[in-house]
This record gives sequence, structure tokens and C-alpha cells, in this order.
Amino acid sequence: MRLIINKVAIALSTFMAIIGIVFLGWILITLVSKGITSLTPYIFTHDLIDNGIRNLIWGQFVLSGLAAVIGIPIGIMAGIYLQEYGGHSKYSEFIRDLSDVMMSAPSIVIGTFIYAIIVVPMGHTNGWAGIAALCVMLLPIVVRTTDDMLSLVPIELREAGIAIGASKYHVTVNIILKAASSGIVTGLILAFARIVGETAPLLYTSGSSIYMETDLTQTFPSMTVSIYNLATMPDAKLVSLAWGAALVLTVVVLMLNILGRFMIKRSNN
Repeated sequence: MRLIINKVAIALSTFMAIIGIVFLGWILITLVSKGITSLTPYIFTHDLIDNGIRNLIWGQFVLSGLAAVIGIPIGIMAGIYLQEYGGHSKYSEFIRDLSDVMMSAPSIVIGTFIYAIIVVPMGHTNGWAGIAALCVMLLPIVVRTTDDMLSLVPIELREAGIAIGASKYHVTVNIILKAASSGIVTGLILAFARIVGETAPLLYTSGSSIYMETDLTQTFPSMTVSIYNLATMPDAKLVSLAWGAALVLTVVVLMLNILGRFMIKRSNN
């Protein structure tokens, strides 16, 4: 009986996996077929005002990059504290639970929260609000990844460092972090890949501009929001441009995920 149940479970799992692959392939084929025609050198050298996506690429990576620059150090330090100093105290467990809740929170809720505390007081959408929203999304992922990777480091390494007279700080920085560096970096890449493709939190926070913008206190260009806006336009050329931008963004996110998976495989070997 158990063998029959096992075979049925394997068959169902295989069938569901095939369905998922078929739909994923369908999406990718549609995206490539509709977006490839728009990928010309022109769109990469002109801004949205001139039917290009140069300013959108700039804006998306500025927002994501600054969110990562701000969020990654805070998240890593928080993860180090939880694992190396907080242990399993009630306070540390509360932070871990809060981090898990934040990771599962809908991105639109985070965008609405940042809208209320930054956009409303300033009176308009702006780049800093978008950075804050992406940073809030990034933080719990980095915290949890750092905490989990440090927990995998054998206790013997900590004891060896202390045995030779090294301080807690030096053991943490020079031994434990180095041992867990591959896993932490992999988590950071996957976290960055997630926020690069986010749309919902930017709808209410950064908005999107058709011009090249460098002032983060103003409405800032965003590829994901612009794709959403262009896809609803009645002009076929603008819809085609949206497909092209979507293809570019998909390729970038796919490359980041592949890099993350490669590093996971490398760290396991």
C-alpha cells in the first residue's frame, strides 16, 4: 500500500511540475516574442520621453542600489547580533518572528506604509520614499539569511578562536563571517533580485518620471512602474515598448537568480 501511495505521489508531483514548467515556458515565449522586436540600440540611448528606456534603467537600479547600500549593512549587523549575541532570548526570538512576518508581508502594504509616513508629509512621490520601501522589503531577508548562515557555522570554530585568546569581535569578524560568507552573499544577491523587480511598493512611493532624474526628492523614474503604465496605453508603440522593458528586466532578474543559485551550489561543494 505504501508503495502505491508513493508512486501516486511521485506521479502527481511530476504532473504538477510539468504544468508549472509549461506555464512558465508559455510566459517566457510570449515575453520574448513580443519584447524582442522592441530591443533596438535606440531605446537604450533615449529616455521615456523619446520612446526609450534609458532613464527607466537608471532609475530602477538607483532605487534598488541605494536600498541595498542602506539595508544590507543594517541587516547583516542585525543578523550577527541575533546569532552571536542575542542567542535564543525572548527579545531575539521576537525579532526573528517579526522578520519572518515582514518577509511574508504583501509588498503593497509596505508601499502604503511608506506612502503614509514619507510621501504624504512631503506632498508628492519621490525617490527617497521608493528607496525606503525597497529597503524595508530587503531588510528582513538579509537579517534572516545572515542569522541562518551563521547558525550553520560549527561551534568548534568559535571555541577555537576563543581558545587562542581572540576577542568575541575578532572571532565573529575574522572567523565566523568568513566561514559563512558564501551563503550570506548568495542571500544578498537573491534579496537584491527580488527588490529589483518590485512594482507595488513603488506605485505609491517613487512613482515614475518620463525624464532622466537625479534629484531623489522628486518623482523618480522606475522601470517596473513605467511598464505597468505603458502596458495600459492605447498606443501600440508604447505597449510594445512596455514588452521590451519587461524583457530587459526579466533577463536582469533571471541573471541575478542564476548567479545566486550558482553560488549556492558552489558553497555546498
